[in-house]
Amino acid sequence: MTRLTSKTLDQLTEDQRAVYAHIIASRPVKPKNGHIGGPFDIWLRSPELGKRLVDLGGFFRFRSSVERRYIELAILVTGQHWQAQFEWWAHEPMAREAGVPEDIIQAIKIGDEPILRDAGDRACYQMARELHQNRQLSKTTFEAAVTEFSEVGVAELIALCGFYSMVSMTLNGFDVPLPSGATYPFPQQPV
Repeated sequence: MTRLTSKTLDQLTEDQRAVYAHIIASRPVKPKNGHIGGPFDIWLRSPELGKRLVDLGGFFRFRSSVERRYIELAILVTGQHWQAQFEWWAHEPMAREAGVPEDIIQAIKIGDEPILRDAGDRACYQMARELHQNRQLSKTTFEAAVTEFSEVGVAELIALCGFYSMVSMTLNGFDVPLPSGATYPFPQQPV
């Protein structure tokens, strides 16, 4: 059960409605009674913050120099680290669609180290995992990531992990539920 107070579109301020319109124009969402879902309803509470976060998320997902496969792989590592139910639920099919192999998706989901045949998968996974577990990158991991993604790509992937950590924290902090009938990817913890 979400901790967010439910508001209809009519209850939003003018600034909140502007961000609402921005979100639904830039995302494939189908709002119901002013409710968008995911982190978006939470971000609407602070319109300036919401617009900036939506735009930043759009950059990561659609304008990054990094191939979408690796973007989604880093998001999965982040979502699993935070046990972010909604984040994983939303991005697992996107990762599959972007070409992340099923065995890798399932290994990450249960917390196992996947078998990574692709050098980009290895560099991305190791970088995201080290950032979350060790809060820093080894020289070897950093150099492998720069070889695969360039310094620009590494900067974007590091920022992406931070962004999706914030998204995961938002979803977990507000206890955002999955849509009715959806299966939770991780064991649910009592709140």
